[in-house]
Amino acid sequence: MTTAVKPLFGASSKVASWDAIDWHAIKQQVQRLQMRIAKAARERRWGKVQALQWLLTHAFSARLLAVRRVTQNSGRNTAGVDGVVWKTAARKLMAARSLQRRGYRPQPLRRIYIPKKNGKLRPLGSPLCPTAPSKRSICWVWNR
Repeated sequence: MTTAVKPLFGASSKVASWDAIDWHAIKQQVQRLQMRIAKAARERRWGKVQALQWLLTHAFSARLLAVRRVTQNSGRNTAGVDGVVWKTAARKLMAARSLQRRGYRPQPLRRIYIPKKNGKLRPLGSPLCPTAPSKRSICWVWNR
């Protein structure tokens, strides 16, 4: 007799549509895993903490929830450093599927110093210049 195997944390990367996702179940599953991590940390079971953190970072449910939170917060209409805004359900689902831990390379920061009131300088890390013409003026100010 065969039984259907429930995917890890209830979500499969083969989700048909963004609107068909049971968000209540997804939230409960991610929250349950977070609680298990907290409990293991309280008990000082560091190997268990590490294993559970690995599960959380690789779970498709966590990626779905992350994309949902980003697309529903107050900055949802602001493009990221790649200039992309996820507005449609298809793009949100594609974003959740494309999130991976490997291959991510953060943009380097440029260290500039700004004056403080007491005359000393304070370091400030800012991303390297964007290539969009509308933001070129910012680059000119930074590169003085």
